[in-house]
Amino acid sequence: MHNGHRRAATSLVTAIALAVTGLTGTAYGHGVPAADDGVDNGVAHDHDHQHGGEEGHLPATDNNVRLVSKLKLPNVTEGKIADVGVYKGYAYLASWGGVGCDNTGVHVVDIRKPSKPKVAGFIPAPAGSAPGEGIQTVRLSTPAFTGDVLVSNNEVCGEGGAGGMNLYDVTDPAEPKVLAEGVGDFTLGGEQSEKANDIHSVFAWDAGDKAYAVIVDNLEAVNTDIMDITDPAKPRLVAEYDLSETFPQIVQAAPENLKEIFLHDMVVKKIRGRQVLLASYWDGGYIAVDVTDPKNITYLGDTDFTDPDPEAAESGLDVAPEGNAHQAEFTGDNRYVIAADEDFAPYQVTARNTDDDTTVNASQGIPLEEGETISGGTTYVGLACNGGPAVPAGDPAAVDIAVVERGSHVQGGVCTYTEKAANIEAAGGYDGILVVNRTGTDACDSQVGMTIEGTLPTFGVAPRGQGFAVFDQPYSNDDCLAGTGPATLPVDIGTKGDRLTFASSFDGWGYAHLYRNERGKMTELDTYAIDEAHDPEYASGFGDLSIHEVATSQVRPDLAYFSYYAGGFRVAKIKHDKLVEVGRFIDEDGSNFWGVQAFNHFGKEYVAASDRDYGLYIFQYTGR
Repeated sequence: MHNGHRRAATSLVTAIALAVTGLTGTAYGHGVPAADDGVDNGVAHDHDHQHGGEEGHLPATDNNVRLVSKLKLPNVTEGKIADVGVYKGYAYLASWGGVGCDNTGVHVVDIRKPSKPKVAGFIPAPAGSAPGEGIQTVRLSTPAFTGDVLVSNNEVCGEGGAGGMNLYDVTDPAEPKVLAEGVGDFTLGGEQSEKANDIHSVFAWDAGDKAYAVIVDNLEAVNTDIMDITDPAKPRLVAEYDLSETFPQIVQAAPENLKEIFLHDMVVKKIRGRQVLLASYWDGGYIAVDVTDPKNITYLGDTDFTDPDPEAAESGLDVAPEGNAHQAEFTGDNRYVIAADEDFAPYQVTARNTDDDTTVNASQGIPLEEGETISGGTTYVGLACNGGPAVPAGDPAAVDIAVVERGSHVQGGVCTYTEKAANIEAAGGYDGILVVNRTGTDACDSQVGMTIEGTLPTFGVAPRGQGFAVFDQPYSNDDCLAGTGPATLPVDIGTKGDRLTFASSFDGWGYAHLYRNERGKMTELDTYAIDEAHDPEYASGFGDLSIHEVATSQVRPDLAYFSYYAGGFRVAKIKHDKLVEVGRFIDEDGSNFWGVQAFNHFGKEYVAASDRDYGLYIFQYTGR
């Protein structure tokens, strides 16, 4: 539900929606990542100019929220700060690599006096790596170790970067000690790797004599990895799952746009004596899994996305849900799940192969303007990499769409989407680009997002079979996954293919869900968005108006706190199975909140929030 009076949307749209990523020449998405081609690794977002720059911001506001303090952290540039975690009087904030690979690691802040936070130290990430989501500290008490352990993730942001997770002994936060760095899954496609796979997030828990951590494997479809950290200096992989294969009931049959099904984030909570994983599984929804025995997990429940999108419907929009299950938590009494769907672009794309009358599952990289349509023939341009076969010129007298494959012409090399787009643009004569997936266990008919810069409207990454269909070629996904299918499309560069149509329309930003926590399919009770999130007048010029995270109150089961990027810090209360906004804060020069975490200090609840362009904010909700 929305809160307060708002203007009605200006158009009624019926479309098959896909998650879209960005409104400027640089766009980012949360697809299944890969390190060799510029897929986002789940870390890159469009967050420039949030604080008074060319994108502007919403006006300052506060209601039932007291700003207790704020602390600008050292070496912070726009977009540098990521997640925040709080434990025993200290806040830990990720210094992210999505805006540069320098000064990456974890800031340690002493908040034992919430009104006077002070920098206590900095834990550098392994060279070439950076943390983002999932900063957490947990108390372990096992036969091998007793103490407080900080866990963080690694995603490669520079040369020589490591993947996997890091574990630090922060029993004395001022003197952290490395327990292990860069540990995780060292296999990729069945082969041993020198470095662990990138991970997007990590969550650890103490299970008595044992302790575990679950990590998001960025590079494999089997992406839910569980590590035994009973001895945190010697973590070992004990289980791997593709939850959509283990529990196929989580996959929605319709709408057909919900194709990006992968683990993004998770928490584990002890409920009625069992360890319950709440997994945010992007287009697969939110999934509750019993992981008490990590080698023998069991399904408890999951959510579906309501079609048509219920939040957009309140603005007069008739669109399919976009999915984008980003992060979620149980309420304090475990009666509800509150979930955050992240969506960085308020425009959707409808894409079709008009010759075959079939849907093309491709989100926008460099988007169309609202209401714009591209419809034209296609030309196969190969891989379009530097040093590879030249891209043939398009037809300047017709609408011509280049079809390019994800991947590199040199095994083990890097050929980014930006490189491909630049070579296609330099060839001339093209009006748009469609990227189709490559071969590989994490590719083939899976749909992924992309990181790209350029000027031509660019769409992708579409399932590989749809690229074959454009040129009327037979395709076997089993052969592709096994590596026995053709390495590139079996047509000559320059071959003409089917006509494609891409159309763009407004459908709003990301928002929150309220679900009843129950076995089987969880009932959706309500949705919540800030007023501006589904108003087309706020589609650009005010920063990202998507939700990012929710933190449920530790003392009140009816209260939740949201980090809403440029929408600021928000507080909602559960009333009669509805989410009702009861508090908000946006700073004078705008806000850009990524992480949010509630904590207790001498019987009072405070909330730490990480502003991506500044550092740490501490709030207190003052309403009833």
